[in-house]
Amino acid sequence: MDSVRWSTLKNSRRIVIKVGSGVLSLAHGLNLELIKSLSHSIGNLTTQGTQVILISSGALACGVKKIGFSRKPDDVKGRQAASAVGQAGLILAYENAFETVGGKVAQLLLTRDDLANRRRYLNARNTINTLLEWRIVPILNENDTIVTEEMKLGGNDNLGAMITLLMDADLMINLTDTEGLYDKDPREYPDARLIPVVTKITRKMEQAAAGAPGTLGTGGMLTKLQAAKRLARAGIPMIIAPGRKPDILPRIFRGEPEGTYFVPGKKRLNSRKCWIAYSLKPQGEIHLDRGATQAILSRGKSILPIGITSVNGNFSKGASVEIKSDTNHSLGKGLVNYSSKDIACIMGHRSDAICNVLQLSRPYAEVIHRDNLAITYEQDDAS
Repeated sequence: MDSVRWSTLKNSRRIVIKVGSGVLSLAHGLNLELIKSLSHSIGNLTTQGTQVILISSGALACGVKKIGFSRKPDDVKGRQAASAVGQAGLILAYENAFETVGGKVAQLLLTRDDLANRRRYLNARNTINTLLEWRIVPILNENDTIVTEEMKLGGNDNLGAMITLLMDADLMINLTDTEGLYDKDPREYPDARLIPVVTKITRKMEQAAAGAPGTLGTGGMLTKLQAAKRLARAGIPMIIAPGRKPDILPRIFRGEPEGTYFVPGKKRLNSRKCWIAYSLKPQGEIHLDRGATQAILSRGKSILPIGITSVNGNFSKGASVEIKSDTNHSLGKGLVNYSSKDIACIMGHRSDAICNVLQLSRPYAEVIHRDNLAITYEQDDAS
């Protein structure tokens, strides 16, 4: 098999496994045999010294079947209520399955607010680290029972990527109801070919992956590609593999070429920059001129007021903002040292003029310091 993939598998000491509702669901409810098999495989991995964090969908699917509905409710309150019914059954199924192999599980339900707040973000990290030290498998899910549109993480594919970054994991395995990534939709094209290795996610791939989600799930292949793209930019690999295939995890760790392997980028973002880049919702935008764009992309510089051409939005000091290039491409995110009102006053000025413009005795020289700047731009973003 590919030497890079094999090296990843051999050296992965902490992994995140995400399993989708399309894998876990049957017509009459949860696929308990699959949950038992998956739990047994994870138990074996933990016995061998691998730390595993499980991201599990299935609460809504479980609730829908348990209540007796033929499909998920159309309204938000109905979906949240069905998730509340299903969450208890889902975690009980895992608890029973792990007990048969001498394992224990813990449940964590998260929203975007939990990961956007730095203190709660670190608390979640500490809790998961403690559980892993105790050899307890954390099972995470988006808190569908209370989440609002503003609090949404964007589904468990996105949650899986964010937890992989949060926990400095070595690998994410995304178990889904397909064999992996295809060059075109296999539901419509019988000649669609599986792509075993992806070195770079292109717009063409994203367009091919776009499609309708499953009847019980909230994400399709596109959300999985977006998760893989985030991880690759942070230097972390991901595998999309067929979750219904018997013994899929042992197959993967034996080196069998299952699914699609996404090769990570060479640079790995540190934990704080991952938090800035992927956990925070931007409150506005800062646009840069060509010189400032090149300075942060090529030389890792901070953003100074002289290189700013415009500011959009109404935000305060410390807010997260999106950085736009001179050609209006997104470069990443950063935490600002000044409010939008103050940035509008000092943009285009040299840093030594800030004290006079804003009447400050000890102003920051940078609008965004490079330590608070997370660059996620890649050349393909512009094509």
